[in-house]
Amino acid sequence: MRKSIKTTEAIFPMPVLMIATYNEDGTIDVMNAAWGMMLERDQVVLNLTETHKTVKNIKARKAFTVSIADAKHVVEADYFGVVSGNNTPNKFENSGLTAGKSENVDAPIINEFPICMECEFIEYQDGPYGCGVVGKIVNVTADERVMKEDHIDISLLDAIAFDPYTHGYYKVGERVGDAFKDGLKLKK
Repeated sequence: MRKSIKTTEAIFPMPVLMIATYNEDGTIDVMNAAWGMMLERDQVVLNLTETHKTVKNIKARKAFTVSIADAKHVVEADYFGVVSGNNTPNKFENSGLTAGKSENVDAPIINEFPICMECEFIEYQDGPYGCGVVGKIVNVTADERVMKEDHIDISLLDAIAFDPYTHGYYKVGERVGDAFKDGLKLKK
């Protein structure tokens, strides 16, 4: 038997994405965004409102980075979601994390997060069905500790996912099948 529940945020897992930009004065701003995904092979979409300091920075600088949060930095990742850059301009400094400048876009790369997508701002969609920030991925970097040969090994990543039902974070990592192969067992 099925039961109706009150939440509409029913897709799990939701990624825990760290969106990083530069403020007007060159300091670093980072926010936690669970409402983001790939739009195309080289595009991301982030469902963010214009009230976020990060969105204002993205529009001004025409660039941002998207990092995948990991279990080792869950406290910092959560902090970036509970503290607003509008009210706490030094929130990145408070986190204790470090950053370098992207060579490809006008945005910072957070050193401690294992994967980073460097993005050029394409547009902001704010209509009734608009999806917020759309960006073109121009480069992806990964820490060597999460790689095997020339590709990322998700089992080494320890990425975290957000659970909208209980507001928890969960570690992602165990491989349970082979995409585009396992389903062929049912093909007749």
